[in-house]
Amino acid sequence: MSAKVWDLWPGEVQWQPMSRQLRTVWVLRSLLNVLILAVLAAVPLTIWLGWDGLLWALGGYVVLAGLRSLAVARTVATWGYAEREEDLLVRHGLLTRRLSIVPYGRIQLIDLSAGPIERMFGLTTVQVRTAALGSTTEVPGLDPPVAAALRDRLAVRAAEVREGL
Repeated sequence: MSAKVWDLWPGEVQWQPMSRQLRTVWVLRSLLNVLILAVLAAVPLTIWLGWDGLLWALGGYVVLAGLRSLAVARTVATWGYAEREEDLLVRHGLLTRRLSIVPYGRIQLIDLSAGPIERMFGLTTVQVRTAALGSTTEVPGLDPPVAAALRDRLAVRAAEVREGL
């Protein structure tokens, strides 16, 4: 039996997990999105079905919110990043697994960002843009000092690689 491609991920790499609070942030963000959908659905359902329609919208919200919360919590656990000598690795994905390999020499820009919910929980996202058109790799859910240190290390390594070319 042949090995699966995901069994061949770099095994000697020390994967760094995301903050546990990222689950809470993403679940809250997801619940807000589902709440907006439920409110938008509640108006026509109430008009067409009366108060029963409102109860259907509320029940639909509870079911969708629960399913979405489970999926988001499991998805956060799949995220990880690792720094190697010549590149940055980022992996994630519950159903569709993704492994991004970002060579330091291709890094063009490194951003730190944090939305309002992320800031409430003290988290930051590192965005790495490369020379490929529209290519961005994200490392979400880092504590601000960790994110700043990662940004600085990536910037130094990218500069070192470019100087060596």
